[in-house]
Amino acid sequence: MTPKTQTIDEFYRFKFDNVPFDLHKHPEHFNVFRTEDYNHSNNRPVAYVRRAFYKISLIRGEHIFHYADKSLRVSGTALMFFNPQVPYTLESLSETNSGFFCIFSKNFFTESVHGALNQLPMFAHGGKPAYLLDPEQDLQVSGIYSRMLWEIRSDYAYKYDLLRNYIAELTHFALKSRPSEILYQHPNAKRRITAVFTELLERQFPIENSAQRFNMRSPSDFAVQLAVHVNHLNRAVKDTTGKTTTNVIAERLVSEAKSLLKHTNWNISEIGYCLGFEDPAHFNNFFKKQTCCSPSVFRGV
Repeated sequence: MTPKTQTIDEFYRFKFDNVPFDLHKHPEHFNVFRTEDYNHSNNRPVAYVRRAFYKISLIRGEHIFHYADKSLRVSGTALMFFNPQVPYTLESLSETNSGFFCIFSKNFFTESVHGALNQLPMFAHGGKPAYLLDPEQDLQVSGIYSRMLWEIRSDYAYKYDLLRNYIAELTHFALKSRPSEILYQHPNAKRRITAVFTELLERQFPIENSAQRFNMRSPSDFAVQLAVHVNHLNRAVKDTTGKTTTNVIAERLVSEAKSLLKHTNWNISEIGYCLGFEDPAHFNNFFKKQTCCSPSVFRGV
């Protein structure tokens, strides 16, 4: 199954096991949290996917943030910015974590402001999203989040206008600081991107019903998900595995095709369709090229 972008609904189910009853009452969603309030979910793995919302976190402790094909190791307190275009996940190295974070949809700002938001260094594609904070800066940023928490619970008629101002305050605070330079590639950057590519590939399998569809079939499909240039992905996979990205995908498709041919009663056209082939003849030609026999012959063996 094609890796999905995590929706706001899925975020709430993952973190809190329930969705606010009024979540879809307004499209311009905003919320703010203390990290300690959801530490109970830290033993659950966090998926490496895009999120359908922006997130700004103040986080303390030892962590590695994986985003796009890079990793960022953070020790101490950091202000982190994430946007819906870049997949990311958090690997915690601390037993306990503290801090704050807020999430907001792109509709929380007007279209003109949203466009400008994406141009800011912390949200721009290829930008640096992490800003290390000293104790005094930690107090200042914690104060902004505390005011957010107070305001979100208030009945002030214009509280969301004020909350937008607090987000602007966080971004300007970061812009006046320097982004963390402890940005490092995986100990072997090529192995890192190959591992993430393989994870995305495997996440589409197994094909469990005839309505399921394998959609990410080309290297460029995976490069888009990883927010990297396709040539960068191809070089990493080739140098790490000795195979082209196309060959790795093809081998996995053949493996799944063999399994479906042997263990289901689906007709060959259905199997081809599930594996992303619109035309049965294309599936036959692909399978024969990879195995030197047709799907029907393989099934009859």
